[in-house]
Amino acid sequence: MERRLAAILAADVVGYTRLMGADEAGTLARLKALRGEVIDPEIAAHNGRLVKLMGDGALVEFASVVDAVACAVAIQREMAARDEDMPEDRRITFRIGINLGDVIVDGDDIYGDGVNIAARLEGLAEPGGICVSRTVFNHVKGKVDFGFDDLGEQEVKNIPEPVRIFKVLLDAPAAEHTAATAPAAKPVIALAADRSRARGAGDCGGARPLATALGAARGTGLGRSHGLPPARPALNRRAAVHQHVGRPEPGLFRRRHDRGPDH
Repeated sequence: MERRLAAILAADVVGYTRLMGADEAGTLARLKALRGEVIDPEIAAHNGRLVKLMGDGALVEFASVVDAVACAVAIQREMAARDEDMPEDRRITFRIGINLGDVIVDGDDIYGDGVNIAARLEGLAEPGGICVSRTVFNHVKGKVDFGFDDLGEQEVKNIPEPVRIFKVLLDAPAAEHTAATAPAAKPVIALAADRSRARGAGDCGGARPLATALGAARGTGLGRSHGLPPARPALNRRAAVHQHVGRPEPGLFRRRHDRGPDH
């Protein structure tokens, strides 16, 4: 049995069933355009490999965790810009989760807890957002130009130990977080609970075959790097996290991972 360490990116389309029900042909056409103009080019630019598409989700593997996070940020920013003038109920939005872990290799496919955790993180992300594990955060801090919120530890399905989760702040440059030594500056991670209470959990969407809209895999750079000091965990955050993050309904993407050879 072959194993290797990999950075795993899991993504799915928010509200896919609703989008298909409202405009099936138009949704498929827009997904194809996103694949050719945004997703595939970013995966290639960041040296990734599209492992597979299933249901409303996709799985991508990277040798570099910095590349994985930079790719996810680039995709989310580009998609937000493309749909800026579109009615909210017609926007195509992704949730993304990223984990760094040991995986089992079976041909072109990968399995194991490293993959399962990425899928669970994706389910906990907000629409248009990115959640990463603590291992990912520890490897990318100081190497990327955006910040993070510490959402604390979460129990996730089929994973024996709680997972420490960090939310990527797409609009907060890392420079804002380097002022931890200045008395007047509050660390961004300490504000996570306040912002979380102002937001609700997003639409989890449905799960229908997205592979009909998206084709075969390609292979996959990296954004600018700036400093980010180590995160300081906030106390008593767990209750606030549960208010902030909705538990997603199981989808085809997550059920598929649970059936890996080591489960």
